[in-house]
Amino acid sequence: MTILWFIVAISVLVVVHEYGHFWAARRCGVQVLRFSVGFGNPLFSVRDKYGTEYSVAPLPLGGYVKMLDEREAEVPAHLKDQSFNSKSVSQRNFIAAAGPFANFIFAILAYWVLFMVGTTGVISDVGRVVDDSPAAVAGIEAGDRIVAVDGHQTTTWEDVNWRLINHLGESGHIALTLEDSNRIQRPVQLAIQNWLSDSDQPDPMGSLGIQPRQLEVPALVGSVVEGSAAEQAGFLPGDKVVAVDGMAIKDWFAWVELVQQRAGVELQVEVLRDGNRQTLTLLPGSRTLDDGRQIGFAGVGTVQPEVPPEWLSTSSADPLTAMLRATGKTWDLITFTLDSLWKMLAGDLSVKNLSGPITIAKVAGVSASGGLESFIQFLALLSVSLGVLNLLPVPMLDGGHILFNLAEAVTGKPLPERVQTVAMQMGIVMLFSLMAVAFYNDIGRL
Repeated sequence: MTILWFIVAISVLVVVHEYGHFWAARRCGVQVLRFSVGFGNPLFSVRDKYGTEYSVAPLPLGGYVKMLDEREAEVPAHLKDQSFNSKSVSQRNFIAAAGPFANFIFAILAYWVLFMVGTTGVISDVGRVVDDSPAAVAGIEAGDRIVAVDGHQTTTWEDVNWRLINHLGESGHIALTLEDSNRIQRPVQLAIQNWLSDSDQPDPMGSLGIQPRQLEVPALVGSVVEGSAAEQAGFLPGDKVVAVDGMAIKDWFAWVELVQQRAGVELQVEVLRDGNRQTLTLLPGSRTLDDGRQIGFAGVGTVQPEVPPEWLSTSSADPLTAMLRATGKTWDLITFTLDSLWKMLAGDLSVKNLSGPITIAKVAGVSASGGLESFIQFLALLSVSLGVLNLLPVPMLDGGHILFNLAEAVTGKPLPERVQTVAMQMGIVMLFSLMAVAFYNDIGRL
């Protein structure tokens, strides 16, 4: 199912992106020869009255719009005015930029619908503060509610995390506004230094020592990872862990904490299965955290309990307010993506944060399992990322074509073919290098 949702996500966003190019080309009088979703020989295709072929190809990792262009093939004299290269610099740039901007518009519309229908999140109440952590030093206490980060209002943990990740790789302070049980607010400052700059999977809340309020979760096994230590030990979904080495286990978190402390240490685990007690021998594997610590890992998941309604915040907005919020959210994502790329180039943020198709596929599957709201949010985020990536001034991307066109506008003539060829080759090397790094990161996360 993960692969299926990945294909759905990529296909939707490719159609959106390429439709932007298609729409702009038609408005500028350029003949579109083919609109393809996927690469390779078409599996099937149809033509419209304008001669455009609409096709679906077997490789679903992209798509393209092929336009009439004298630089690619000979164009009959009566069609020269419909070729892409015959159009002005401003028209060609409009066509090139229309794809990325279609992605931004898609994100705005997606968020607009979500904000009108209503979004739900867990209220940002602190459940526990780790001793001697930055949060403890700053005076944050269990029961506090985080109502603002850097002056931006926050209601849910999603809001808090979004504001926090904007500080990745930075040094200085993060300003929080807290509200206690008496609704009295107070400001605090959290000191950070090159914050999570080397992390490949940043955990902002955990690194600060803040743990959200947690539900009482029984130590009930909901799933077992294939090939894991738990599977080898004989764990089954439905098992309830009641004791480890004779020590009673009160809930899921106590069970997880104990396993994390016993990497490579054999454990005698008592489980309740179908009303009968059984003893399983578990040898936890190990995982290395970003700070170098090794923790035990069993490979089991729990059954998630229902979140109490009083722990949730649901908000909806009228169409105008929702549109303003959606536009602001999309702009925040654009600036965050650009800022993150700049931090990577400057060395303030690890390139380990780059993600490739494997991670995208996994996130697509997880978001789809979380419901329609979660999947739409994922599509909006991915759409913005695709739009920003394509606007970068790198040959082979839309931004590279815009750069060539601007150079032509300045010099009064197209760049020499040799220069364009070399630039394209450099662009291919850059893109494949980025893809290689992203794919390597994906493999490391498996």
